[in-house]
Amino acid sequence: MRPIIALSVILLLSACSALKTTPQPPPPPADHAQEIVRAQSTNLPRLGTASVTVRGSPDDAERALAAKANASGASYYLIQLVSETVAPGMWYASAIFYGPSTHAAGAQ
Repeated sequence: MRPIIALSVILLLSACSALKTTPQPPPPPADHAQEIVRAQSTNLPRLGTASVTVRGSPDDAERALAAKANASGASYYLIQLVSETVAPGMWYASAIFYGPSTHAAGAQ
């Protein structure tokens, strides 16, 4: 019984570290919106959110979010969720849109 308890504690503690991220700088702004990860969104201004429901594949849902980000003028977007709906072949996805960083490059 003790090995099971010890293993459970170790797994729980390691899971907590998976949620901690070290901030990273986003890529330089481009002429189109770029997908970023959560650690890159730390100092970016949030512009809004969007969701899509499309027929096709998860890639189609991600492309639809990228198109919405470009249309909204966002510099970056962070995909939060991509999930198949109860209807086969229908995909739901949501993202957060961000603008360019308001901090000067290299400033801490």
